[in-house]
Amino acid sequence: MGQIREIKDRISSIDNTMKITNAMYMISSTKMNNARRSLAATEPYFYALQDMFARVMRHLPEGFHHPYLDNREKRQQEGGLRRAIICVTADKGLAGSYNHNIIKLTEELLADHPNGMLFTVGEVGRQYFLQHHIEVDGEFHYTAQKPTLARARSIAFEMLDLFEEKKIDEVFIVFTSMKNSMETQCNMTQLLPLIRLNAKPFNQEEAMTAMGIQEDFELEPNASELLYNIVPDYLNGYIYSALVEAFCSEHSARMQAMDSANKNGQELLQELNIRYNRERQAQITQEITEVAAGAKARAQQLAAAAGRKKLKKGVMPDANR
Repeated sequence: MGQIREIKDRISSIDNTMKITNAMYMISSTKMNNARRSLAATEPYFYALQDMFARVMRHLPEGFHHPYLDNREKRQQEGGLRRAIICVTADKGLAGSYNHNIIKLTEELLADHPNGMLFTVGEVGRQYFLQHHIEVDGEFHYTAQKPTLARARSIAFEMLDLFEEKKIDEVFIVFTSMKNSMETQCNMTQLLPLIRLNAKPFNQEEAMTAMGIQEDFELEPNASELLYNIVPDYLNGYIYSALVEAFCSEHSARMQAMDSANKNGQELLQELNIRYNRERQAQITQEITEVAAGAKARAQQLAAAAGRKKLKKGVMPDANR
């Protein structure tokens, strides 16, 4: 009886857990669809901006120098290059390997540059690094679950200020993007200093083959002022796109994790139901066997009593004689 009660408790526990996983699957599905619509609504502008930025980078004058193009070669030779890493994770777990993969890639970057600065987007990454005694230099709260242009602009301006003040020499962003509805990949992109050869549209497999196209291109009022004006918008757009991509990837990973949990739960419920039915059947069989054995024993007792009674009646006259 105790084993049957234990199986029933496990079945009830799995049912309650599956209610939660089903709800989380539906919530993630809704949020991912909303994020995809947001990304689709902003992609045309940012693709055009990044394409134009790539054209500007290709047409900068030879020997042109600018603070945003400063590679800090002197510091690099001295081995003191300081890198800022923006790690984009989720605010919650239960998303498969989504958070683990990003944190692992970030740890590898920090190992290569131990004097780097770490900035976190998402509570999971922040808690992980604090628990492992890794210093977090900046935290962008309430951004992972609700990426907006205003929050992306705040991140971009903070990175630009640190770079211009030469407190950092490189800026990298580590985030997850969606290759398709079933597959995601971790990305590491250098935001600053700008690299001409790497200037290409965000999230496109092939950049335009405009490198070989000759075109007349004039920079007004001049290349330096132009970069000061468009680089903040370019970084803002790139970071916002990265945040939205990461948001979509998080909920895609969570949907897959919850779907897998539901399938495993169904299999486990099926096994437990079979075990429950077998145990219940064994109990019923045992009860029937006990009843039948009791009835048989009672019948034997009654038969023995009747035999003794008849024997007593048959012996009494002989005793009188």
